[in-house]
Amino acid sequence: MRRTLVVLVSLCTALGLPVLETAAAQPGSSSALPGGWEEVQGPEAAAAAEGARALSASAPEPVAIQSVRNGGFATAEVNYAAPRTGVLRARSASPGTWETFDLIWNETTETYALKSKANNRYVAVERNFTGSAANVLRARSTSAGAWERFTLWYNEELDRWAFRSELNGRFVAMENNYTGPLRYVLRARSETVSGAWEQFSLYDRS
Repeated sequence: MRRTLVVLVSLCTALGLPVLETAAAQPGSSSALPGGWEEVQGPEAAAAAEGARALSASAPEPVAIQSVRNGGFATAEVNYAAPRTGVLRARSASPGTWETFDLIWNETTETYALKSKANNRYVAVERNFTGSAANVLRARSTSAGAWERFTLWYNEELDRWAFRSELNGRFVAMENNYTGPLRYVLRARSETVSGAWEQFSLYDRS
């Protein structure tokens, strides 16, 4: 049976604690999210899961990220040559080390960072890349700054998650129609969560 982070949100609901305000138009986005999406922050999750493992600044949560669109797990392509080294692609049938990321809460910025277990690097949004590679996600940073910060969103009815880049205000999408070495790549390029391309399942890998 899979162990997901959904229990944290469910406990919030059961105890009458807020997950966070309901989604609305946010800075960096020109449109509101569809109904049902809420931002999830570390303190709310930790408070709801009293006495249990929870997301917090001191306890990174190892997770696997599965695309709802194609069912593939996000993989850090550590063997790719530069400048694509560490690019994230939803292409694996099952999670291993390359598909495991620490989800790390930062209390100061109230954001999350993703750190690959494959190469011990933080996932960054490549804002300076151009063309089809613009805003791809790559596990390549030794520390977490604005390029490596994300907010985490959850839809309880769908039991699905979404990531939004703090760098450009865009949601992460899986490029299902790409071909070649960037097939199924993850890019921070969507203004809203319009469908399965921006939706993911999270699995506990602890």
